[in-house]
Amino acid sequence: MVFWVCVALLLYTNGGYPLLLLGAARAVRPRPPARTGATPSVSLIVAAHDEGAVIAAKVADVLALRWPRAQLELVVCCDGCGDDTAAAARAAGADLVLELPRSGKVRAQDAGVAAARGELLAFSDANASWEPDALAELAAAFEDPAVGYACGQIRFVQAAAGPCADNQEGLYWRYEMAVRAGESRLRSVTAGNGGIYAVRREAYLVVDERMGHDLSFPFNMVKRGWRAVYVPAARASEKMVPSIDGEFARKRRMMSHAWPIVLRGGMLSPRGYGVRYAWMILSHRVLRYAAPALHLVALAANIALVGHGVVYEACLAAQLALLLAAGSASRLRWRPLLLARYYVLMNASLAAGLWDYLRRGTPAGWEAPEGTR
Repeated sequence: MVFWVCVALLLYTNGGYPLLLLGAARAVRPRPPARTGATPSVSLIVAAHDEGAVIAAKVADVLALRWPRAQLELVVCCDGCGDDTAAAARAAGADLVLELPRSGKVRAQDAGVAAARGELLAFSDANASWEPDALAELAAAFEDPAVGYACGQIRFVQAAAGPCADNQEGLYWRYEMAVRAGESRLRSVTAGNGGIYAVRREAYLVVDERMGHDLSFPFNMVKRGWRAVYVPAARASEKMVPSIDGEFARKRRMMSHAWPIVLRGGMLSPRGYGVRYAWMILSHRVLRYAAPALHLVALAANIALVGHGVVYEACLAAQLALLLAAGSASRLRWRPLLLARYYVLMNASLAAGLWDYLRRGTPAGWEAPEGTR
């Protein structure tokens, strides 16, 4: 029973839930967007730590957006920068540059919000490049008065070619965006992304400095009566970490910030969710984060069941084949092997992030992953 329950939950969270979700979303008649052409004032906030190499390009990217310049305020929040980020941002044309003591991304964003004047608060990473219409598409979502949070579509591009460029994050992210599109259509997304998103000023939340907006904002918006939506037409791109080892380190750091949200940040409390959204949180978040434990328990139970039927021998062979394929990817650079390694290491990063959080807590500060600038 233990073995089959673990297997069923893994198959459900990775495959069954997306299929059920997309089927349910197709049955919902989408509301046509209420495009009034309104141009509210927008403050676009960029939290930056030692981003001197890219901040001028980011400022130029923002100033090239198709949005009335008088209605757009660019705020660069320098989080304890030791380089020329602040000077480069001012020289490039940022409207407001805050030089802050090092306190982490969330507190830098809070400071930017406190200083900003816009009706809408948009946020971006320093290395994210927005398409010219991205802000207009994102802002249009807020013409629905029920929407408090909207995130766009981030596309991860391979930063480099060659033997180290073995990260499969781009394929995973396309899968993830398809799931979020279904969640958005049916109710609200269960997570966003830090590269391109916006919030109504009255809906903005001050959260724990270790709990990033990506995961903490959507479910908290729902609890407060807002919708959190995905806007695929609002597009941006970022360089992905070139190597799978670098991606593992990035995911491990991200999960050390995600686990406090899951365990004590209110995500597990269904109060305020409603039935559909509670189902989404359980299926897409809780079970996904439980996947490493489910895999380990399934493997241990499977080993104990060897000799109880050929089906158990076959299942054990399949589990060992997955691990063997992942281990072989560094020598045989075949796409299925690279995908197997990505799947194994990303599940391992969930467990490693939990270990880091429980062992030493989660620091508020962050460093840019190597190869993404």
